Amino acid sequence: MSEAGQGGWRPGGGRHVLLAAHTGRHDIVDLARSSAARLARAGITVRVLADEAAELQIEGAEVVAADAEAARGAEIVMVFGGDGTFLRAAELARYSHAALMGVNLGRVGFLAETEPEAVEETLTAIEQCEYSVEKRLAIEVDVLDASGAVVDGTWALNEVSVEKAERSRVLDVVIAIDGRPLTSFGCDGVLFATPTGSTAYAFSAGGPVVWPDLEAILLVPSNAHALFARPLVTSPDSVLSVAVPPDGNRARVSADGRRALDVPDGGRVDVRRAARPVRVARVHPGSFGDRLVAKFGLPVRGFRDARRHDPGQELRPSRNVLMRDVVSLPGDRPGDGGAGPAREEVRGGTADPDA
Repeated sequence: MSEAGQGGWRPGGGRHVLLAAHTGRHDIVDLARSSAARLARAGITVRVLADEAAELQIEGAEVVAADAEAARGAEIVMVFGGDGTFLRAAELARYSHAALMGVNLGRVGFLAETEPEAVEETLTAIEQCEYSVEKRLAIEVDVLDASGAVVDGTWALNEVSVEKAERSRVLDVVIAIDGRPLTSFGCDGVLFATPTGSTAYAFSAGGPVVWPDLEAILLVPSNAHALFARPLVTSPDSVLSVAVPPDGNRARVSADGRRALDVPDGGRVDVRRAARPVRVARVHPGSFGDRLVAKFGLPVRGFRDARRHDPGQELRPSRNVLMRDVVSLPGDRPGDGGAGPAREEVRGGTADPDA
């Protein structure tokens, strides 16, 4: 779901952008500083978090505590880092009307809007209020004890995992949808994911990729000892539950890999749509399919374009990213009996930056 950008954001009332950065890397700090300077020249007040202010050293920035008030009144929370930094910033933005805009300086960066080389274009879009805002479904979690009383809770943008506390033992669970038991099995855990999080932990556990504009909640068992333990895609209005027996392995909850809760013996975890979505700002046009191709490096060249048609010979010579050399096919070298073009040696290579 999306809406128009904030064109003419609070005319006369001033504009504010909160910066959140991975301050452990000098290149990220430098990029955040230069971006802050440009926003300030455009008359936009820059905020920084108190626990990052010393590392960023942005002159004239408004320093705020990293709490529920940090993003109130801000138009954008601009994130410099990988998906981990983005999820940390989401904890602040969800309490406000601010939209998250990420600059990917990590490995994959599915949540980020732009790459470092396009920062200037992104800053121009912020200055001119030329961006759209997507509303991303988030999930809320209630942890209940054996009597059914709520004893704890949290939320997540990507996923919530109910995991076994002791690695040497299987976690026995009963799965229910909307209060009706569905199945039970032993497992390492159960994942509950949003469409935004479908390309993260849930995808690695065998879950489907779900387009982020679709509203749904995913349930993905992790290493289940059962025949019927396939991923499920449910209504966004459903309540998904996992109950653990009082005499079994203890369980714990992890939300976005950042917040952890213990499940009481014989307790239950309920997952439902959060009342407040997370707002994500978008500048660059392009479909989610394009994002999948770019982030995962998917092969989109069809078989009809292949140079050879026998099995295993459809790819052209390419660099071996592990050995930093060229992999050649029969027919590409003189004397191989083929007429393939000559190949230049490829040297070097770069690794993806850290998230």
